[in-house]
Amino acid sequence: MSPPAAAPKTTRLTGRAAVLAVVICAIALSLAYPVREYVTQRKQIDALVAHQQVLLNQVKNLEQEQARLNNPAYIEQLARQELDMCFPRTTCYIVTGGQRQASTAARAAKAGPAPWYDKLWQSVQQADANPEAATK
Repeated sequence: MSPPAAAPKTTRLTGRAAVLAVVICAIALSLAYPVREYVTQRKQIDALVAHQQVLLNQVKNLEQEQARLNNPAYIEQLARQELDMCFPRTTCYIVTGGQRQASTAARAAKAGPAPWYDKLWQSVQQADANPEAATK
């Protein structure tokens, strides 16, 4: 007996399958850049929408502040609290030696260095308080 004839090897990859694979790869590569750009633009849009919300909240807060500042009673309250102002024919008292209010101390800490005119006024007060030091 002679040995059986070898069966021809069949390949699984046919010409049509190879063309189909190339077409699919070409489509995937041609879609990769637009999809990446789409995702990037969506992220930018989301960031801009969030920024717009923040700006709208700031506008709303500023409009509320403007409405408060248009109220004369609020302006009077600010003048009394922040500037220690008094209306004419009104007796105002300043308590010295007591504990300072936390808000006043916090304002002084936030204010930073004193302006030049405060330094000038303090030097004038020191000169008035110690007149013999100026004559020497």
